[in-house]
Amino acid sequence: MIELAAQRCQLPGWRDRLHSADEAAALIHDGMTVGMSGFTRAGEAKEVPLALARRAERDPLKITLMTGASLGHDIDGILADAGVLARRMPFQVDKRLRAAINRGEVMFVDTHLSEMAEQLRHDQLGALDIAVIEAVAITADGGIIPTTSVGNSASFVAQADQIIIELNVAAPEALIGLHDIYLPEKRPGRRPIPISAPDTRIGTPHIPVDPDKIAAIVLTTEQDSPAEITPANATTERIAEHLIEFFENEVAAGRMSLSLMPLQAGIGSVANAVLHGLMAGPFENLTMYSEVLQDSTFELLDHGTLRFASASAITLSDAYGARVWNNLAHYRERIVLRPQELSNHPGMSRRLGVIAINTAIEFDIYGNVNSTHINGTRMMNGIGGSGDFARNSHLSIFVTTSTAKTGALSSVVPFVSHVDHVEHDVDILVTEHGLADLRGLAPRERARVIIDRCADPFYRPALADYFETACARGGHTPHCLEQALAWHVAAERDGSMHAMVAGQT
Repeated sequence: MIELAAQRCQLPGWRDRLHSADEAAALIHDGMTVGMSGFTRAGEAKEVPLALARRAERDPLKITLMTGASLGHDIDGILADAGVLARRMPFQVDKRLRAAINRGEVMFVDTHLSEMAEQLRHDQLGALDIAVIEAVAITADGGIIPTTSVGNSASFVAQADQIIIELNVAAPEALIGLHDIYLPEKRPGRRPIPISAPDTRIGTPHIPVDPDKIAAIVLTTEQDSPAEITPANATTERIAEHLIEFFENEVAAGRMSLSLMPLQAGIGSVANAVLHGLMAGPFENLTMYSEVLQDSTFELLDHGTLRFASASAITLSDAYGARVWNNLAHYRERIVLRPQELSNHPGMSRRLGVIAINTAIEFDIYGNVNSTHINGTRMMNGIGGSGDFARNSHLSIFVTTSTAKTGALSSVVPFVSHVDHVEHDVDILVTEHGLADLRGLAPRERARVIIDRCADPFYRPALADYFETACARGGHTPHCLEQALAWHVAAERDGSMHAMVAGQT
């Protein structure tokens, strides 16, 4: 491992900074704020967090942990079980951490992914004590070349008092040169970020570092956790078909060309099904300006439908990962990884005209979307990047299946139990039953379209009855709040919304 590290690390005297994971973890003390690399289970620090959890079982301590997004290798769950996490932000997907959050044991700060680096830069979150960053290589002046994600790593390095580098000598060497690191200046007086197309490069291939801040280098060979890709099924394929048809109609109407606009797609089976479905359409020369490059991204690159993809991380299944990582040089000129405050920057989304496709837990008959909370109170994962894109995209699209829990719950409700994306930020809603184009529609018009085209037929009459009753009361956005909330009361009480169809409350 030392021989491989010598090929990857050009920093003079780097051997003097070599430490075990346990020694490096000892630099982290109770009450500290720690920033760790990692975005959607890609490129996270892998050894030091586990060493920290082992130490906490002997010598309890608590930290505030900031990352790019979710971590792989069950790290969030391990840290939660060890009692390490006092505060966590901005995103997570771990079941055990989620349970601790919902018990009130971990204070989770759900944050737009583009915003946390900005808040750090302007001292709104306090001092950052230590950054723990995974690297594929280290330059002669200490610059960190990230592995499979950039996330918030560049901002953590800039803000932290000390830096621990996990040098992953098993990460593909072809990652070197893949990154485009650029940090905006402080406000006010900031110059415009000079990205004018997804394939624009504006920064450096490494994260600049003050070498004096590098407190430890830890060697590792641990690979990223594979993405858990749920195969497309008949339901997700129907959602994809509705969207593909919509895009074809937009082209036919002259509002877009066959190249569409740059695509953004959230993680998950629906997003993968939609992107996969693009290969069957007439589309060509597509580009992507998104957060994550998934299996479907590389399928589109291989197919020739996608010309270029920009993101902040690469997250792949075992099957597709073997194909990509062994042939990464084949894709190098067609992909780039950026800091997440650039990949998710609202100004870039507005400038480039991004088509944003994200997933909802539920949406209501007026177009408000809940993407984070079960029954309005229990956190799932977090808002992630969906809000970054929704308000400023050329098209803001949210998709979901029309029901959940094998039909016990309707994903289309009179009023969402928690609002993450207000109706003003939502253009298109899609379920397996159809697509509701909400552009230019007033609330009463939206309700009819959403009920008729997106709701499951079992719940459609009850939703229509609710809307008629609400309209009789009047108002620009008609509601009977006691009836609207009764849908969620029934879900909490019975585990089902069937009572609303039966006219019971």
